[in-house]
Amino acid sequence: MTYLVTENRGCDAGRPGRNGRAAQAAGLVTRLQAMQRQINARNFAVLRTNGRGLPAARKLTCVLHNWGTSCEEIARDLIDHYGEELLQHLDHSLLPVLWDGKGEHQTAETSDFGPFTRRLKDRKLPYSGIALPIRLGAQGNGYVVFAGSYIDASGEQIVELHGRSAQFMTDLLTFDEKRPLKAEALSDREISCLQMAGDGHISEEIAEKMGLSVHTVNAYLGAATTKLDSVNRIQAIAKAIRLGYIS
Repeated sequence: MTYLVTENRGCDAGRPGRNGRAAQAAGLVTRLQAMQRQINARNFAVLRTNGRGLPAARKLTCVLHNWGTSCEEIARDLIDHYGEELLQHLDHSLLPVLWDGKGEHQTAETSDFGPFTRRLKDRKLPYSGIALPIRLGAQGNGYVVFAGSYIDASGEQIVELHGRSAQFMTDLLTFDEKRPLKAEALSDREISCLQMAGDGHISEEIAEKMGLSVHTVNAYLGAATTKLDSVNRIQAIAKAIRLGYIS
């Protein structure tokens, strides 16, 4: 299962309905799936910075992936363990970043391109990975990530994938530029729930802090997700950050 938070402008751009956007989203996903197969990766993820405020206030958010039902936990682990290093690296370098997983045979290799990559030393995650940094401006910075047990990429493949990732992020930025219509603006309660969810609180914790029932909190989050034209909570949070609703 794939999760996507963005909208695009493509051959269907003149049609505002969800069917056109869904078709465009499927095209983006197909591109990433083809890229992941080139280097024996099992999953992909797209991380983007919120692009707001001082560098110390920035954070990475996972906006697209095919991790399935465990998406929120996996995305949170990736960002918790490596988010700060990836942000710092993005400020100073566009060299690909590699890491090995915790398992004995979980490695990311690029034997003929090693000097032109940065390798994270600690084995913190249950999979290996390669993150290709992209800088397109305040709203277009981040990484295209490929993850799996054993990833083997030649220098030629990395250069090709890096170029394709930059084009992908350009298209993704175009896909996600439009703000929701005024009639779809988020309410104060919806924004508050999204902000706390973005800060890592689960529905039960949000309910306790706001003096609401868990059912009501989930209703607010569900309404916000619909208004933001997203398909799950983590994507709604990512889009709310980029649109300036939450920080």
